[in-house]
Amino acid sequence: MAEFRKRTEMSHPADELFAWHERPGAFQRLVAPWDDVVLLEGSDGVHDGTRTIFQLRRGPVRIRWEAVHRDHQPGRSFTDVQERGPFAAWSHTHRCEPVGEARSVLDDHIHYELPLGPLGRLFGGGSIRRTLDRMFAFRHRRTQLDLDRHAAMSGRDRLHVAITGSSGLVGSALVPFLTTGGHRVTRLVRREPGPGEAHWDPARGEIDRAALEGVDAVVHLAGHSIASRWTRSRKEAVLRSRVDGTRLIAQALAEVDGGPRVLVSASAIGFYGSGGEEWVDEDCASGQGFLAEVVREWEAAADAARRAGVRVVHPRIGMVVSGGGGALAKLLPAYLAGLGGPIGHGRQYMSWIALDDLLGALYLALHDDRLEGPVNAVAPAPVTNREFSRVLGRVLRRPAVLPLPAPVVRLAFGEMGREMLLEGVRVRPDRLVSAGLPFYFPELEAALRFELGRMG
Repeated sequence: MAEFRKRTEMSHPADELFAWHERPGAFQRLVAPWDDVVLLEGSDGVHDGTRTIFQLRRGPVRIRWEAVHRDHQPGRSFTDVQERGPFAAWSHTHRCEPVGEARSVLDDHIHYELPLGPLGRLFGGGSIRRTLDRMFAFRHRRTQLDLDRHAAMSGRDRLHVAITGSSGLVGSALVPFLTTGGHRVTRLVRREPGPGEAHWDPARGEIDRAALEGVDAVVHLAGHSIASRWTRSRKEAVLRSRVDGTRLIAQALAEVDGGPRVLVSASAIGFYGSGGEEWVDEDCASGQGFLAEVVREWEAAADAARRAGVRVVHPRIGMVVSGGGGALAKLLPAYLAGLGGPIGHGRQYMSWIALDDLLGALYLALHDDRLEGPVNAVAPAPVTNREFSRVLGRVLRRPAVLPLPAPVVRLAFGEMGREMLLEGVRVRPDRLVSAGLPFYFPELEAALRFELGRMG
Protein backbone atom coordinates (compact mmCIF):
# COMPACT_ATOMS: atom_id res chain seq x y z
CA MET A 1 0.00 0.00 0.00
CA ALA A 2 1.32 3.46 -0.96
CA GLU A 3 1.53 6.40 1.42
CA PHE A 4 1.32 10.18 1.08
CA ARG A 5 1.78 12.78 3.81
CA LYS A 6 1.61 16.57 3.92
CA ARG A 7 2.34 18.51 7.12
CA THR A 8 2.10 22.30 7.41
CA GLU A 9 2.40 24.51 10.47
CA MET A 10 -0.57 26.86 10.81
CA SER A 11 -0.63 30.17 12.70
CA HIS A 12 -3.90 29.24 14.44
CA PRO A 13 -4.83 27.00 17.40
CA ALA A 14 -5.64 23.36 16.71
CA ASP A 15 -9.23 23.81 17.95
CA GLU A 16 -9.90 26.58 15.39
CA LEU A 17 -8.27 24.54 12.63
CA PHE A 18 -10.38 21.51 13.44
CA ALA A 19 -13.59 23.56 13.76
CA TRP A 20 -13.02 24.95 10.26
CA HIS A 21 -12.89 21.37 8.89
CA GLU A 22 -16.07 20.39 10.76
CA ARG A 23 -18.27 23.19 9.43
CA PRO A 24 -20.43 23.02 6.30
CA GLY A 25 -18.55 24.10 3.21
CA ALA A 26 -15.10 22.74 4.09
CA PHE A 27 -15.24 20.16 1.31
CA GLN A 28 -16.05 22.83 -1.30
CA ARG A 29 -13.28 25.12 -0.04
CA LEU A 30 -10.75 22.30 -0.35
CA VAL A 31 -11.64 21.29 -3.91
CA ALA A 32 -8.88 22.63 -6.18
CA PRO A 33 -10.11 25.03 -8.89
CA TRP A 34 -8.68 22.88 -11.68
CA ASP A 35 -10.51 19.75 -10.49
CA ASP A 36 -13.94 19.06 -11.94
CA VAL A 37 -15.74 17.80 -8.83
CA VAL A 38 -19.46 17.85 -8.08
CA LEU A 39 -20.65 17.25 -4.51
CA LEU A 40 -23.64 14.91 -4.72
CA GLU A 41 -24.30 14.39 -1.02
CA GLY A 42 -22.61 15.74 2.06
CA SER A 43 -23.66 15.09 5.62
CA ASP A 44 -23.10 17.87 8.13
CA GLY A 45 -19.99 17.38 10.21
CA VAL A 46 -17.28 14.71 10.21
CA HIS A 47 -18.55 12.51 13.03
CA ASP A 48 -18.38 8.74 12.76
CA GLY A 49 -20.77 7.39 10.17
CA THR A 50 -21.37 10.64 8.26
CA ARG A 51 -20.76 10.39 4.54
CA THR A 52 -19.53 12.40 1.56
CA ILE A 53 -20.46 11.40 -1.99
CA PHE A 54 -19.06 13.28 -4.97
CA GLN A 55 -18.35 12.84 -8.65
CA LEU A 56 -14.98 13.26 -10.33
CA ARG A 57 -15.02 14.24 -13.99
CA ARG A 58 -12.09 13.47 -16.26
CA GLY A 59 -13.13 14.40 -19.79
CA PRO A 60 -16.00 12.09 -20.73
CA VAL A 61 -15.34 9.84 -17.71
CA ARG A 62 -17.50 10.20 -14.59
CA ILE A 63 -16.24 8.56 -11.39
CA ARG A 64 -18.44 8.29 -8.30
CA TRP A 65 -16.58 8.45 -4.98
CA GLU A 66 -18.26 7.53 -1.71
CA ALA A 67 -16.45 8.03 1.60
CA VAL A 68 -17.47 7.50 5.22
CA HIS A 69 -16.01 9.35 8.21
CA ARG A 70 -14.51 7.28 11.02
CA ASP A 71 -12.29 7.59 14.10
CA HIS A 72 -13.58 11.06 15.02
CA GLN A 73 -11.55 12.55 17.87
CA PRO A 74 -13.08 15.92 18.82
CA GLY A 75 -10.76 18.83 18.19
CA ARG A 76 -7.98 16.61 16.86
CA SER A 77 -8.66 14.22 13.97
CA PHE A 78 -11.00 12.23 11.74
CA THR A 79 -10.53 9.75 8.90
CA ASP A 80 -12.20 9.39 5.49
CA VAL A 81 -12.39 5.83 4.19
CA GLN A 82 -13.36 5.14 0.57
CA GLU A 83 -16.27 2.75 0.26
CA ARG A 84 -16.62 3.16 -3.49
CA GLY A 85 -14.29 4.96 -5.86
CA PRO A 86 -11.29 4.87 -8.19
CA PHE A 87 -8.79 3.28 -5.76
CA ALA A 88 -8.52 -0.30 -4.63
CA ALA A 89 -8.26 1.19 -1.11
CA TRP A 90 -8.07 4.73 0.31
CA SER A 91 -7.83 6.00 3.90
CA HIS A 92 -7.20 9.68 4.63
CA THR A 93 -6.60 10.91 8.18
CA HIS A 94 -6.92 14.65 8.87
CA ARG A 95 -5.06 15.55 12.07
CA CYS A 96 -4.77 18.93 13.83
CA GLU A 97 -1.84 18.86 16.26
CA PRO A 98 -1.37 21.63 18.84
CA VAL A 99 1.92 23.52 18.81
CA GLY A 100 1.66 25.63 21.92
CA GLU A 101 -1.51 27.68 22.49
CA ALA A 102 -1.66 29.67 19.27
CA ARG A 103 -0.27 27.41 16.56
CA SER A 104 -0.91 23.95 15.15
CA VAL A 105 0.17 21.49 12.50
CA LEU A 106 -2.22 20.34 9.80
CA ASP A 107 -1.29 16.74 9.01
CA ASP A 108 -2.93 14.99 6.04
CA HIS A 109 -1.90 11.33 5.99
CA ILE A 110 -3.15 9.06 3.21
CA HIS A 111 -2.76 5.34 2.63
CA TYR A 112 -3.94 4.12 -0.75
CA GLU A 113 -3.79 1.14 -3.06
CA LEU A 114 -3.94 1.72 -6.80
CA PRO A 115 -6.30 -0.39 -8.91
CA LEU A 116 -5.03 -3.32 -10.97
CA GLY A 117 -2.32 -4.20 -8.43
CA PRO A 118 1.24 -4.09 -9.88
CA LEU A 119 -0.01 -2.62 -13.19
CA GLY A 120 -1.58 0.29 -11.36
CA ARG A 121 1.63 0.97 -9.45
CA LEU A 122 3.70 0.74 -12.62
CA PHE A 123 1.65 3.13 -14.74
CA GLY A 124 -0.10 5.33 -12.19
CA GLY A 125 2.07 5.75 -9.11
CA GLY A 126 4.12 8.73 -10.24
CA SER A 127 1.11 10.55 -11.63
CA ILE A 128 -0.90 10.04 -8.44
CA ARG A 129 1.99 11.33 -6.33
CA ARG A 130 2.30 14.50 -8.43
CA THR A 131 -1.46 15.03 -8.30
CA LEU A 132 -1.49 14.74 -4.50
CA ASP A 133 1.50 17.06 -4.10
CA ARG A 134 -0.23 19.70 -6.22
CA MET A 135 -3.61 19.24 -4.55
CA PHE A 136 -2.44 19.41 -0.95
CA ALA A 137 -0.13 22.36 -1.52
CA PHE A 138 -3.27 24.22 -2.64
CA ARG A 139 -5.46 22.85 0.18
CA HIS A 140 -3.08 23.79 2.98
CA ARG A 141 -2.51 27.28 1.58
CA ARG A 142 -6.24 27.95 1.22
CA THR A 143 -6.95 26.65 4.72
CA GLN A 144 -4.36 29.04 6.16
CA LEU A 145 -5.71 32.00 4.16
CA ASP A 146 -9.33 31.35 5.14
CA LEU A 147 -8.40 31.05 8.80
CA ASP A 148 -6.49 34.33 8.52
CA ARG A 149 -9.50 36.13 7.05
CA HIS A 150 -11.85 34.84 9.73
CA ALA A 151 -9.41 35.53 12.56
CA ALA A 152 -9.22 39.17 11.46
CA MET A 153 -12.98 39.42 12.17
CA SER A 154 -12.99 37.24 15.29
CA GLY A 155 -14.25 40.04 17.50
CA ARG A 156 -17.35 40.61 15.36
CA ASP A 157 -20.73 38.91 15.52
CA ARG A 158 -21.48 35.92 13.36
CA LEU A 159 -23.76 36.99 10.52
CA HIS A 160 -26.82 35.61 8.76
CA VAL A 161 -26.28 36.50 5.09
CA ALA A 162 -28.72 36.11 2.19
CA ILE A 163 -27.01 35.66 -1.19
CA THR A 164 -28.25 35.88 -4.77
CA GLY A 165 -26.20 34.36 -7.57
CA SER A 166 -24.91 31.67 -5.22
CA SER A 167 -24.28 29.19 -8.04
CA GLY A 168 -22.03 31.53 -10.04
CA LEU A 169 -18.24 31.73 -9.96
CA VAL A 170 -18.09 34.14 -7.01
CA GLY A 171 -21.23 33.02 -5.17
CA SER A 172 -20.28 29.33 -5.18
CA ALA A 173 -17.00 30.28 -3.46
CA LEU A 174 -18.49 32.87 -1.10
CA VAL A 175 -21.11 30.54 0.42
CA PRO A 176 -18.66 27.90 1.74
CA PHE A 177 -16.18 30.62 2.72
CA LEU A 178 -18.83 32.14 5.00
CA THR A 179 -20.13 28.87 6.44
CA THR A 180 -16.66 27.57 7.31
CA GLY A 181 -16.24 30.83 9.24
CA GLY A 182 -19.31 30.02 11.31
CA HIS A 183 -21.74 32.32 9.49
CA ARG A 184 -25.20 31.30 8.34
CA VAL A 185 -26.22 31.60 4.69
CA THR A 186 -29.62 31.68 3.00
CA ARG A 187 -29.51 31.29 -0.78
CA LEU A 188 -32.07 33.23 -2.79
CA VAL A 189 -32.99 30.96 -5.72
CA ARG A 190 -35.41 31.09 -8.64
CA ARG A 191 -36.40 27.41 -8.46
CA GLU A 192 -38.41 25.74 -5.73
CA PRO A 193 -36.39 26.42 -2.56
CA GLY A 194 -34.89 23.63 -0.47
CA PRO A 195 -33.30 23.72 3.01
CA GLY A 196 -31.35 26.92 3.59
CA GLU A 197 -32.95 28.59 0.56
CA ALA A 198 -35.65 31.16 -0.15
CA HIS A 199 -37.49 32.03 -3.35
CA TRP A 200 -37.05 35.09 -5.51
CA ASP A 201 -37.75 35.77 -9.18
CA PRO A 202 -36.72 39.25 -10.34
CA ALA A 203 -38.33 38.79 -13.77
CA ARG A 204 -41.71 38.43 -12.02
CA GLY A 205 -40.98 40.85 -9.20
CA GLU A 206 -41.25 38.07 -6.60
CA ILE A 207 -39.21 37.75 -3.42
CA ASP A 208 -39.85 36.02 -0.09
CA ARG A 209 -39.79 39.05 2.20
CA ALA A 210 -40.43 36.94 5.30
CA ALA A 211 -37.15 35.10 4.66
CA LEU A 212 -35.29 38.42 4.94
CA GLU A 213 -36.55 39.14 8.46
CA GLY A 214 -33.72 38.62 10.91
CA VAL A 215 -31.10 38.47 8.17
CA ASP A 216 -28.09 40.71 8.87
CA ALA A 217 -26.92 41.36 5.33
CA VAL A 218 -27.56 40.63 1.66
CA VAL A 219 -24.90 39.98 -0.97
CA HIS A 220 -26.42 40.48 -4.41
CA LEU A 221 -24.35 38.81 -7.16
CA ALA A 222 -26.97 37.66 -9.67
CA GLY A 223 -26.90 38.91 -13.24
CA HIS A 224 -26.94 37.73 -16.83
CA SER A 225 -23.53 36.83 -18.28
CA ILE A 226 -21.95 39.50 -20.50
CA ALA A 227 -19.35 37.19 -22.08
CA SER A 228 -20.89 36.74 -25.53
CA ARG A 229 -21.64 38.81 -28.62
CA TRP A 230 -23.98 41.67 -27.73
CA THR A 231 -27.09 41.50 -29.85
CA ARG A 232 -29.89 43.93 -29.09
CA SER A 233 -31.81 41.27 -27.13
CA ARG A 234 -28.67 40.20 -25.28
CA LYS A 235 -27.90 43.75 -24.18
CA GLU A 236 -31.46 44.17 -22.95
CA ALA A 237 -31.18 40.92 -20.98
CA VAL A 238 -27.89 42.03 -19.41
CA LEU A 239 -29.33 45.40 -18.38
CA ARG A 240 -32.69 44.12 -17.12
CA SER A 241 -31.17 41.24 -15.11
CA ARG A 242 -29.01 43.67 -13.17
CA VAL A 243 -31.35 46.61 -12.78
CA ASP A 244 -34.57 44.70 -12.07
CA GLY A 245 -32.93 42.29 -9.62
CA THR A 246 -31.17 45.06 -7.71
CA ARG A 247 -34.31 47.21 -7.56
CA LEU A 248 -36.36 44.27 -6.23
CA ILE A 249 -33.79 43.53 -3.51
CA ALA A 250 -33.48 47.21 -2.54
CA GLN A 251 -37.24 47.73 -2.29
CA ALA A 252 -37.63 44.57 -0.22
CA LEU A 253 -34.94 45.71 2.23
CA ALA A 254 -36.64 49.09 2.54
CA GLU A 255 -39.95 47.42 3.43
CA VAL A 256 -38.90 44.56 5.73
CA ASP A 257 -39.03 45.27 9.48
CA GLY A 258 -35.95 44.00 11.27
CA GLY A 259 -34.34 43.16 7.95
CA PRO A 260 -30.77 43.48 6.69
CA ARG A 261 -28.88 46.67 7.40
CA VAL A 262 -26.17 46.00 4.80
CA LEU A 263 -26.53 45.41 1.07
CA VAL A 264 -23.38 44.45 -0.83
CA SER A 265 -24.56 44.78 -4.42
CA ALA A 266 -22.06 43.71 -7.06
CA SER A 267 -20.97 46.19 -9.69
CA ALA A 268 -18.15 46.36 -12.23
CA ILE A 269 -15.18 48.45 -13.28
CA GLY A 270 -16.98 48.84 -16.62
CA PHE A 271 -18.35 51.99 -14.91
CA TYR A 272 -15.14 53.82 -15.90
CA GLY A 273 -15.27 52.94 -19.61
CA SER A 274 -11.93 52.88 -21.41
CA GLY A 275 -9.28 54.74 -19.43
CA GLY A 276 -6.09 54.21 -21.38
CA GLU A 277 -2.99 54.46 -19.19
CA GLU A 278 -4.45 56.90 -16.66
CA TRP A 279 -5.18 55.64 -13.13
CA VAL A 280 -8.81 55.80 -11.98
CA ASP A 281 -10.22 55.52 -8.47
CA GLU A 282 -13.68 55.55 -6.87
CA ASP A 283 -13.97 59.34 -7.20
CA CYS A 284 -13.62 59.31 -10.98
CA ALA A 285 -16.61 59.98 -13.21
CA SER A 286 -18.34 57.38 -15.32
CA GLY A 287 -17.03 56.65 -18.80
CA GLN A 288 -18.69 55.94 -22.11
CA GLY A 289 -20.08 52.77 -23.66
CA PHE A 290 -22.63 50.08 -23.01
CA LEU A 291 -20.98 48.71 -19.85
CA ALA A 292 -20.70 52.15 -18.29
CA GLU A 293 -24.39 52.73 -18.99
CA VAL A 294 -25.32 49.38 -17.43
CA VAL A 295 -23.28 50.01 -14.29
CA ARG A 296 -24.73 53.49 -13.76
CA GLU A 297 -28.30 52.13 -13.85
CA TRP A 298 -27.29 49.02 -11.89
CA GLU A 299 -25.92 51.02 -8.96
CA ALA A 300 -28.77 53.54 -9.03
CA ALA A 301 -31.27 50.68 -8.72
CA ALA A 302 -30.22 50.27 -5.07
CA ASP A 303 -31.43 53.78 -4.14
CA ALA A 304 -34.54 52.53 -2.31
CA ALA A 305 -32.35 50.70 0.20
CA ARG A 306 -30.09 53.74 0.60
CA ARG A 307 -33.05 56.00 1.31
CA ALA A 308 -34.24 53.54 3.97
CA GLY A 309 -30.93 53.80 5.83
CA VAL A 310 -29.37 50.56 4.61
CA ARG A 311 -25.61 50.74 4.16
CA VAL A 312 -25.10 49.95 0.46
CA VAL A 313 -21.71 48.90 -0.91
CA HIS A 314 -21.03 48.52 -4.63
CA PRO A 315 -17.87 46.42 -5.16
CA ARG A 316 -16.78 47.35 -8.68
CA ILE A 317 -15.25 44.04 -9.61
CA GLY A 318 -12.44 43.61 -12.13
CA MET A 319 -11.50 40.43 -13.99
CA VAL A 320 -11.70 37.60 -11.44
CA VAL A 321 -8.68 35.28 -11.63
CA SER A 322 -9.92 31.75 -10.94
CA GLY A 323 -8.85 28.41 -12.31
CA GLY A 324 -12.43 27.21 -11.94
CA GLY A 325 -14.21 29.55 -14.34
CA GLY A 326 -14.50 33.05 -15.73
CA ALA A 327 -12.16 34.62 -18.28
CA LEU A 328 -9.08 32.66 -17.22
CA ALA A 329 -10.75 29.29 -17.73
CA LYS A 330 -11.79 30.36 -21.24
CA LEU A 331 -8.21 31.34 -22.09
CA LEU A 332 -6.53 28.19 -20.79
CA PRO A 333 -7.17 25.79 -23.72
CA ALA A 334 -5.50 28.13 -26.21
CA TYR A 335 -2.55 28.84 -23.91
CA LEU A 336 -2.04 25.18 -23.03
CA ALA A 337 -1.94 24.43 -26.76
CA GLY A 338 0.76 27.09 -27.21
CA LEU A 339 -1.63 29.37 -29.14
CA GLY A 340 -1.97 32.17 -26.58
CA GLY A 341 -0.81 35.73 -26.96
CA PRO A 342 -1.79 39.38 -26.64
CA ILE A 343 -5.11 40.70 -27.94
CA GLY A 344 -4.84 43.56 -30.39
CA HIS A 345 -1.87 45.82 -29.59
CA GLY A 346 -1.73 44.41 -26.04
CA ARG A 347 -1.27 47.79 -24.34
CA GLN A 348 -4.79 47.89 -22.86
CA TYR A 349 -4.82 47.50 -19.07
CA MET A 350 -6.43 44.54 -17.31
CA SER A 351 -7.55 45.33 -13.77
CA TRP A 352 -7.89 41.92 -12.12
CA ILE A 353 -8.38 40.39 -8.68
CA ALA A 354 -7.71 36.90 -7.34
CA LEU A 355 -10.90 35.09 -6.33
CA ASP A 356 -9.76 34.65 -2.73
CA ASP A 357 -8.96 38.36 -2.43
CA LEU A 358 -12.39 39.20 -3.84
CA LEU A 359 -13.95 37.05 -1.11
CA GLY A 360 -11.89 39.03 1.38
CA ALA A 361 -13.18 42.30 -0.08
CA LEU A 362 -16.81 41.16 0.13
CA TYR A 363 -16.23 39.91 3.67
CA LEU A 364 -14.77 43.26 4.70
CA ALA A 365 -17.70 45.08 3.08
CA LEU A 366 -20.12 43.05 5.21
CA HIS A 367 -18.37 44.02 8.44
CA ASP A 368 -16.77 47.43 7.99
CA ASP A 369 -19.12 50.41 8.36
CA ARG A 370 -16.52 52.68 6.73
CA LEU A 371 -17.17 51.06 3.37
CA GLU A 372 -20.14 52.52 1.57
CA GLY A 373 -20.91 53.31 -2.07
CA PRO A 374 -18.46 52.32 -4.81
CA VAL A 375 -15.45 50.23 -3.79
CA ASN A 376 -12.98 49.11 -6.46
CA ALA A 377 -12.49 45.34 -6.03
CA VAL A 378 -9.24 44.94 -7.94
CA ALA A 379 -5.66 44.03 -7.09
CA PRO A 380 -3.25 46.94 -6.56
CA ALA A 381 -1.11 45.94 -9.57
CA PRO A 382 -3.06 45.94 -12.86
CA VAL A 383 -1.15 44.73 -15.91
CA THR A 384 -1.32 45.31 -19.62
CA ASN A 385 -2.81 42.58 -21.76
CA ARG A 386 0.66 41.90 -23.19
CA GLU A 387 2.09 41.43 -19.69
CA PHE A 388 -0.83 39.21 -18.70
CA SER A 389 -0.14 36.98 -21.70
CA ARG A 390 3.56 36.80 -20.90
CA VAL A 391 2.98 35.89 -17.24
CA LEU A 392 0.31 33.28 -18.02
CA GLY A 393 2.60 31.68 -20.60
CA ARG A 394 5.44 31.56 -18.07
CA VAL A 395 3.24 29.94 -15.41
CA LEU A 396 1.99 27.33 -17.88
CA ARG A 397 5.45 26.90 -19.47
CA ARG A 398 4.03 27.60 -22.89
CA PRO A 399 4.86 30.20 -25.55
CA ALA A 400 2.49 33.17 -25.56
CA VAL A 401 3.47 35.09 -28.65
CA LEU A 402 0.60 34.55 -31.11
CA PRO A 403 -1.45 37.77 -31.18
CA LEU A 404 -5.19 37.90 -31.78
CA PRO A 405 -5.52 40.78 -34.25
CA ALA A 406 -8.00 43.54 -33.45
CA PRO A 407 -9.94 43.14 -36.74
CA VAL A 408 -10.54 39.48 -35.91
CA VAL A 409 -11.83 40.41 -32.45
CA ARG A 410 -14.20 43.02 -33.90
CA LEU A 411 -15.46 40.60 -36.52
CA ALA A 412 -15.98 37.74 -34.07
CA PHE A 413 -17.32 39.61 -31.05
CA GLY A 414 -18.51 43.00 -32.28
CA GLU A 415 -19.16 45.66 -29.64
CA MET A 416 -18.47 43.23 -26.79
CA GLY A 417 -15.01 42.48 -28.18
CA ARG A 418 -14.17 46.15 -28.51
CA GLU A 419 -15.26 47.14 -25.00
CA MET A 420 -14.14 44.06 -23.09
CA LEU A 421 -11.10 42.81 -25.03
CA LEU A 422 -9.57 45.70 -26.96
CA GLU A 423 -10.13 48.44 -24.41
CA GLY A 424 -9.03 48.53 -20.79
CA VAL A 425 -8.86 50.62 -17.66
CA ARG A 426 -6.18 51.02 -14.98
CA VAL A 427 -8.07 50.88 -11.68
CA ARG A 428 -6.74 51.54 -8.18
CA PRO A 429 -8.40 49.95 -5.06
CA ASP A 430 -8.01 53.02 -2.84
CA ARG A 431 -10.93 52.36 -0.49
CA LEU A 432 -10.01 48.73 0.17
CA VAL A 433 -6.43 49.75 0.87
CA SER A 434 -7.57 52.51 3.23
CA ALA A 435 -9.83 50.04 5.04
CA GLY A 436 -6.85 47.74 5.59
CA LEU A 437 -7.74 44.78 3.37
CA PRO A 438 -4.74 42.45 3.13
CA PHE A 439 -4.23 41.35 -0.47
CA TYR A 440 -2.88 37.81 -0.34
CA PHE A 441 -2.25 37.89 -4.10
CA PRO A 442 -1.21 41.44 -5.00
CA GLU A 443 0.86 40.24 -7.98
CA LEU A 444 -0.56 38.40 -10.98
CA GLU A 445 1.97 35.58 -11.16
CA ALA A 446 1.35 34.45 -7.57
CA ALA A 447 -2.41 34.49 -8.17
CA LEU A 448 -2.11 32.41 -11.34
CA ARG A 449 0.24 29.90 -9.73
CA PHE A 450 -2.14 29.39 -6.83
CA GLU A 451 -5.28 29.10 -8.95
CA LEU A 452 -3.68 26.79 -11.53
CA GLY A 453 -1.75 24.61 -9.10
CA ARG A 454 1.65 25.70 -10.44
CA MET A 455 3.20 26.75 -7.12
CA GLY A 456 6.11 24.30 -7.21
